[in-house]
Amino acid sequence: MVTGAVLSQPEAAGIHSLDHFALTVPDLDEAKRFFEAFGLDVKEEGGALVLHTFGSPHMWARLCEGPSKRLRYLSFAAYTEDLPHFEDRLNKLDIDRIDAPQDAPDNGGLWFRDLNGVPIQIKAGGKKTPDAKEGNGQLPSPAGCRNAPLRGTQPPVHPSRLSHILLLVPDVPAAVEFYANALGLRLSDKSGDVVAFTHARHGSDHHLIAFGKSSGTGLHHSSWDVPSIDHIGRGAAQMHLAGYEHGWGLGRHVLGSNYFYYARDPWGSYAEYSYDIDYIPKGVSWEPTSPPIDNSFYLWAPLPPEDFTHNYEDALSVAPAVHV
Repeated sequence: MVTGAVLSQPEAAGIHSLDHFALTVPDLDEAKRFFEAFGLDVKEEGGALVLHTFGSPHMWARLCEGPSKRLRYLSFAAYTEDLPHFEDRLNKLDIDRIDAPQDAPDNGGLWFRDLNGVPIQIKAGGKKTPDAKEGNGQLPSPAGCRNAPLRGTQPPVHPSRLSHILLLVPDVPAAVEFYANALGLRLSDKSGDVVAFTHARHGSDHHLIAFGKSSGTGLHHSSWDVPSIDHIGRGAAQMHLAGYEHGWGLGRHVLGSNYFYYARDPWGSYAEYSYDIDYIPKGVSWEPTSPPIDNSFYLWAPLPPEDFTHNYEDALSVAPAVHV
């Protein structure tokens, strides 16, 4: 039994966390430079890179070298007691099991492919998502004081955890349906068939996995939690000083409500600093909305890059028009 696990009812079986994601990238040295500049604890392990947040033993991502940047697989964690229910569910959905990818560090649990061919793992593991809305980390600003420190006197920005990822997929509604049926994820909000956000039923951020419309499948961004807007701004400056000047932000999203800055990686995808995302507690009945994209992409921000939604894992990808 997983320590601290709460027994769930069979009909409520659902994954509780995104355990980690895996990528291939064409240059591990460049990947190491980028993610270290971003503020992650990057370790070398068995010819691969593993991404940790400082102070945590958990591996949030694994990067192996390959001919191009490519989403390798996704690993989700569930309570031990729920694994038999997932086994039954996959059988009823007629979803075949597959062998674990050779580079997967943990080949246990259940392995299968999603509707777009991405290998998926559901394994027993402790809950990585928070159990409650995290506190407001805004810095105090009392009268009679100089409240901003001198530039260069602050420590580097280090994200605390992986918040979510966004996958580019050919059919957003079909992806939402598959992940709901197979993994028990629930729709949080969407905007037509262009983008959708899903959460875990055991209490999670507004989105654990989001889906954006594209002509193919790929990882658009990974999102990492920081404790304040100030940390987002400092993180953006940190990336600029390291030579990674292309990105988007500072801004605030509508669906999810989080403040953001996206740093563009060397392969056209992004790592996002995120703060103050909406939280959906366990047992809360959340009513999804579907506002038009021009009213739901962001509340305020600079104009996004023209190729922000382009799928660089798909050579034929054409970014959908976004009117702002």
